[in-house]
Amino acid sequence: MTGRHTFLNADSAVPVAGLPIRTRPGAKRLAILASRWTPGSPARQVADRFLIGYPREDRWHRPAMDVVSLYVDRTPEVDQSRQRAAEFGFGIYSSVAETLRCGGDRLAVDGVLMLAGQGDDSGSGPSGSDLLEPMLRVFEEDRRTVPVYWDEPPGLAQARKMVEASRRLGFPVLTGSSLPVTWRLPPLELPTGCRVEQALMVGIGSRRSDRYRAVETLQAMVERRRDGETGVRSVQAVAGEAVWRAGSSGRWSRELLQAAVARSDSLQGETLKDGRPRDLAGGGELPRLVEDPEVCLVDYSDGTSAAVLMLNGAVGDFTFAARLRDVSEVASTQFLLPPGPNHAGSVCLAARIEDLIQSGRSPVRPERAWIAAGILDRWIESREKGGLALETPELTLEYRAPAESSFCGS
Repeated sequence: MTGRHTFLNADSAVPVAGLPIRTRPGAKRLAILASRWTPGSPARQVADRFLIGYPREDRWHRPAMDVVSLYVDRTPEVDQSRQRAAEFGFGIYSSVAETLRCGGDRLAVDGVLMLAGQGDDSGSGPSGSDLLEPMLRVFEEDRRTVPVYWDEPPGLAQARKMVEASRRLGFPVLTGSSLPVTWRLPPLELPTGCRVEQALMVGIGSRRSDRYRAVETLQAMVERRRDGETGVRSVQAVAGEAVWRAGSSGRWSRELLQAAVARSDSLQGETLKDGRPRDLAGGGELPRLVEDPEVCLVDYSDGTSAAVLMLNGAVGDFTFAARLRDVSEVASTQFLLPPGPNHAGSVCLAARIEDLIQSGRSPVRPERAWIAAGILDRWIESREKGGLALETPELTLEYRAPAESSFCGS
């Protein structure tokens, strides 16, 4: 791995290949703070939308925003940051403060994109306070703030710090991955004020970031319930064969699992061989197909119960189902994530980020990240403690989700 200082002048930006920083008249100026800029990284998926554009409302759209500065923590052999800087004319700086001030002595951008992801599976690495703390310091020292997008806070402490700082300093924050805002099949949004009895999220993947995406999307769905969000009472991780026993005993709903899996269009197992449809949830195949089954059981303070089931080996997408009080039909949907390398699902996220920076208002409440990051932290802690149910007084948090939907197609 190559350190950033091997090609950066420690005192100033790199006008890469001698090129001046290029901006368009009237365009908003963006700073990017990234852990790395490689194929598949958050920086590549999101930042390229602001450099090149993306399809929006049936036409190609180039945001009236220019990337003017970049801080990148790591530069592995497949690094793309220097090539992007040379092609699009922005500076690479050696510190977060220099990046936000574009080498000067005052905050010199109109928006910040923190594209660091969840780091490694332990939650450490350059995705956390390495970027957050110096950014907040610039805001405080310069007595000026700008809108901030942060893709995935790596833990409760960082998410809480961001929310509290946004309240104290008065800047709008959008957090989260592309999953809550991507297309939904069908385009389901739970009604504001609904009474959710049970909810279930099906996810895939084994990384910390995969679990975070599943948890934050669950939260995006259930936070619209009656009386708003009032917090989480407890979290418990269950793994292995105990997952299926927990379903049999009613700790998570088999009915909701069947509804969620029915929305999947990427069934695994025998379906891949002969294409025949299969009742995975009701036919008893899941225990055989799922590699290392795992479920996170979430009990909310208002009595709502939820579960996040990771079903690697059985399905290849993220789906959701919920039972609402006084509604006979189970509500369910799939969150569409088009495949790489283009990762077209990020166009929905880019549109929400653009709206944030142009309007100065976040389309979602930042407290969602506080809840999601806290659930994930306790999920991992519970797993390390052998499935102990953990009370979560730190997640006693109240907020109301905006009435407007923010996903594509809404």
